[in-house]
Amino acid sequence: MTAYTRDNPSPEYRAMVAMYETLHEEGESAAGKSGKQTFPGKMLIRHAPGIKEMIDHTGARDILDYGAGKGVGYTLRNVALKKGLEVPSIQEYWGVEDIRCYDPGHEPFKDLPDHPYDGVIATDVLEHITAPDVPWIVDEMFSYARQFLYANVACYPAVKVLPNGQNVHCTIRPPDWWAGVFHAIAMRHTTVSYRLIAVTATGRRKKFGFAKNRRKEYHVHERMV
Repeated sequence: MTAYTRDNPSPEYRAMVAMYETLHEEGESAAGKSGKQTFPGKMLIRHAPGIKEMIDHTGARDILDYGAGKGVGYTLRNVALKKGLEVPSIQEYWGVEDIRCYDPGHEPFKDLPDHPYDGVIATDVLEHITAPDVPWIVDEMFSYARQFLYANVACYPAVKVLPNGQNVHCTIRPPDWWAGVFHAIAMRHTTVSYRLIAVTATGRRKKFGFAKNRRKEYHVHERMV
């Protein structure tokens, strides 16, 4: 089996990035969404409290958002994180000095960072990565992290589809599979704390999307150092 890398990714990875570039630019015509509305990067908002826990634990001062989409969440003011908790902005809430966005499918953020960051986060990313490329992507995330890595991954199909008709969640695996990947790679990065949240969904599914009462379960695997 070929061991793919950043310098030698799989052909599927290259094709996937090209399709994401199209979606970011042209939007989802089937869903009536413009490019501006597609992959805005708001998923991080629901994870902001958990990320803050990692920041507080490690004393992180800067953050790399790996797979940030358009990074809209960072531009919002008076953000409601949950009932009874509103913050002026994500950056002020986290209390960090710098946030860097990286996303290979979005032109303004497509350039790889040139140095590590205290914390690396990936809140809506890994299930969108082609399976042969998951190991080197996870290893790259760890390599960019001085203090911690926080990752959320969905273990179920998405509503969105790619231009070729494939579900955007192209790598759907059970939580234990993701935990195994992270554990194996984390052993090469022993000074980095990590939290992996693998989310499963059960219950009724609508023809054109998930029913609102679809129950989700959160499987947390972590190592704190």
